[in-house]
Amino acid sequence: MTPISTEALRPFLATTLESTDFKNLGEKYTGKVRDVYSQKDRSILIATDRQSAFDLSWCSIPLKGQALNQISAWWFTQIKDIMPTHIIAIPDENATVVKKLEMLKVEIVVRAYLTGSTGTSAWVNYNNGIRNFCGNELPDGMKKNQKLSETIITPTTKGERDELIDRAGIIECKLTTKDQWDEIHDKALALFKRGQELAAKRGLILVDTKYEMGVDSEGTITIADEVHTPDSSRYWIAASYDQRMSEGKEPESLDKEFFRLWLKDQGFDYGKPKPEITDDIRLMLALKYIQLHEKITGETFQIPKSPDVLGRIEKNLKTYEI
Repeated sequence: MTPISTEALRPFLATTLESTDFKNLGEKYTGKVRDVYSQKDRSILIATDRQSAFDLSWCSIPLKGQALNQISAWWFTQIKDIMPTHIIAIPDENATVVKKLEMLKVEIVVRAYLTGSTGTSAWVNYNNGIRNFCGNELPDGMKKNQKLSETIITPTTKGERDELIDRAGIIECKLTTKDQWDEIHDKALALFKRGQELAAKRGLILVDTKYEMGVDSEGTITIADEVHTPDSSRYWIAASYDQRMSEGKEPESLDKEFFRLWLKDQGFDYGKPKPEITDDIRLMLALKYIQLHEKITGETFQIPKSPDVLGRIEKNLKTYEI
């Protein structure tokens, strides 16, 4: 597998997919990363190249949408025996057609390590003295990036700002029923275990992840959105983890935590001016997404022959117009 260089990606800096506007695909909703077109019983998810972090949009990353969509598609095939998925078809490198669900208003965050840099992360809360984290008791004396004694689930609510919540709060707020949460809890742990096992075979540690689930027309809880992508998950390089921990260094990562840490190093905080995102940073992020695509799937990432990504998507989605 020949490594892709930043120079090979540089021409795509000017052709990033920042947004779409397809008139005949249905009502459009613009998310942080995806453009979603809603139809009667299905939705079309288009993975753009938009980059978000700390609940803010920052820039666009060359070919990020393709890498994300293809990583997620690969993972959905790996976990479909654990629980139903929302996938109907994948007609384009950047697009997925999915079954409509009634989405649950809670994000299921699964963690195996004490890490993170956001306000809802395990490490930030632990470092601030929190020992009961979303109903999970954590011992004193732990270090950042240390492995937890067991995998935990730390849910958050959905909204403009994610808020931490526990099982009791979820049920009290009627975000799910007790039976639904018990099923979600067990399925989330099974999904994460599968993710850890497959990542380990590729020399990676699946550190933590976020799942979104919904209920279909028959009441079946179904996995939706994305699975184990670098936008929803944290990955570290397994081979260097122990040594870097012993040296007090951050683990080598293959996810957008690199971008979060870079923003912190630039002095970013809410209410302050955004730091400039240079082309070199955009290319570095692009390489990380592509490296993770290849590392996880074992397949060579295919750089598009034509820079007209938008035109290709429009052509491939013609049959889904209404």
